[in-house]
Amino acid sequence: MRQAKIRAGAAVAVAMSAALYLVSVTAGAQDLRPPATDPGLSPGSAFVEKDGETLFARICQGCHMADARGATGAGTYPSLERNSNLQTGAYAVAVVVNGQRGMPPFGAAMSNDQIVAVVNYVRTHFGNRYVDSVTVEDVRAARQ
Repeated sequence: MRQAKIRAGAAVAVAMSAALYLVSVTAGAQDLRPPATDPGLSPGSAFVEKDGETLFARICQGCHMADARGATGAGTYPSLERNSNLQTGAYAVAVVVNGQRGMPPFGAAMSNDQIVAVVNYVRTHFGNRYVDSVTVEDVRAARQ
């Protein structure tokens, strides 16, 4: 009986050692899968994002913050939240295309459709409730 207990204890010890070894090997294994196709940022000098929410998240929120409330620090980045300046869609389009004060122009890096998408997104989010949408024609006019 004593011999059986010793063998059972040894079997448990061997099984636990093997399990711990497998866990440690698995934990140290490298992930050899290729990186995700979404790079997080657009490569090159033009943006590839298409929808307004993603464009805002990848471009605008760096200065205007994720909640669009703006920031003050090395510069002053105005709040886009409940912003009455956005009431006129042409104003927002012109600022995105041509820049204004400390904001750089994005017209060369964004297509007409991208500008429409991000401006309409900002004008309908963050407490803004402007129901008239800007159009590609509005962007073309701002580019002239």
